[in-house]
Amino acid sequence: MAVSTKTTTDEFIKGLWKDNPVFVQVLGMCPALAVSNTARNALAMGLATAFVLVMSNMVVSSLRSFIPKEVRIATYILVIATFVTLVDYVIQAISLDLYKALGAFISLIVVNCLILGRAEAFASKNTIARSTMDGLGMGVGFAFALFSIGAVREIFGAGSLFGVSLFHDAFQDWVVMVLPSGGFFTLAGWLLLFNWIKQRKAQRERAATLSLTEEAAR
Repeated sequence: MAVSTKTTTDEFIKGLWKDNPVFVQVLGMCPALAVSNTARNALAMGLATAFVLVMSNMVVSSLRSFIPKEVRIATYILVIATFVTLVDYVIQAISLDLYKALGAFISLIVVNCLILGRAEAFASKNTIARSTMDGLGMGVGFAFALFSIGAVREIFGAGSLFGVSLFHDAFQDWVVMVLPSGGFFTLAGWLLLFNWIKQRKAQRERAATLSLTEEAAR
């Protein structure tokens, strides 16, 4: 039981950091850049994608023994489209302004390579518990990445966060940050940070391994 619990926990954690969909695997770039001009839009899209990812993973995993291999991709798309439609109606009911801001990108969750990829590569081969944790980890990691990009763009581009002003009236907005080019600049900065952290961790691991080797040689 302990091994099983650790395994499912690892499936969750890997999506947050080690295999983050955006900052490590560089997936879902279309919504990550298009709707991340504000923290609210980015977080809403991230949570919507996370919900679809978790639910589709659960359904695909539970039906994996009954889905013929010849129609598995079509079946996965049908399952994903069902939950995307549900999310589309829920967002429309909650906030029309948010619905209009996200636009067609809500419907485009259906073709998000992250969701279809997890259904094909993981959910179709693993238990419901592991598939759920994998979807939750990847989904939360995706939402975290979008929020990180959106927050930076809104803070520097509008001087606010979730619409709340953060700076003095004399603050000069960086207009470029709310433009499409600002999405690329912000994404590049986060990718640079993640790669730097990854390299530092690898260097520490190599140094630790070398130290152990030298001690063993003595």
